Amino acid sequence: MSILVVGSVALDSVQTPFGERDRVLGGSATYFSTSASFFTDVNLVAVVGEDFPEEHTRFLTSRNIDLTGLSRVPGKTFHWKGRYGYDLNEAQTLETHLNVFETFKPVIPEAYADAQYLILANIDPELQMEVLNQVKNPRVVACDTMNFWISSKVEALKKVISRVDFLIINEGEARQLSGEANLVRAARSIIALGVKNLIVKRGEYGVLMFNGHSVFAAPAFPLEEVYDPTGAGDTFAGGFMGYLANTGNLSDEGVRQAIVFGSVMASFNVEAFSLDRLKSLTYPEIEARYRSFKNMTHFQGVGEL
Repeated sequence: MSILVVGSVALDSVQTPFGERDRVLGGSATYFSTSASFFTDVNLVAVVGEDFPEEHTRFLTSRNIDLTGLSRVPGKTFHWKGRYGYDLNEAQTLETHLNVFETFKPVIPEAYADAQYLILANIDPELQMEVLNQVKNPRVVACDTMNFWISSKVEALKKVISRVDFLIINEGEARQLSGEANLVRAARSIIALGVKNLIVKRGEYGVLMFNGHSVFAAPAFPLEEVYDPTGAGDTFAGGFMGYLANTGNLSDEGVRQAIVFGSVMASFNVEAFSLDRLKSLTYPEIEARYRSFKNMTHFQGVGEL
């Protein structure tokens, strides 16, 4: 099954203690699509400007990502500039230039309207709802958001959350959305909004998943070198949804395996700047790290490939 992703494609400028890069490929939909493409075909809906390099378009196409829904319009591409200190869990935003993304109104091509797997990446929740209303009968819907939308459009966001199967957010966002400091209480409050499953990203500490009947914890894969955490959360979501679309297994065991695959993909992403590591990544490497991860943690309910 192919996945439909709606979100941002950007040019990022990133500084970390280990180096910096200027105007490299980024954006939530880009990281998600590239990660998911290791498991299934991906259809992308986003917008870029006239300055978007053709080499990036060629790369996305090489990953079997369908760009029918990628609009190129007059103006400049969304640009984010950020800096990380040695605490790589949190970025300091230096500049944000929405550019053509400011007026982005996603229109879902007719060929995508029957999508069975849909990811609503980090965009205005009112636009997320418009996308939901354009996709006919998706089997699985996942959603991401950020503190800005929680602060400015929480009621619109809650309406979206009530219609999705997986809400994928970080610890700070879970606490802000729920008003609870304790993550267990926060999860209970968010589940009450109608979402079936809450996945809380915890950076180097891994992932927690809550639903109405269970809690599942997966650590992050231990790494000796981390160069750039930009896009790690979106890469996790791409691996997670890509695996679900590949297998169609929505049982507790299938979802747990998908979480581990998401964590594996995120661990590769942070090993280089931008999407450089994902560009050189092979599926045998993913398979080997998955097996190492599973054996290292002895997960109950995580089976073989």
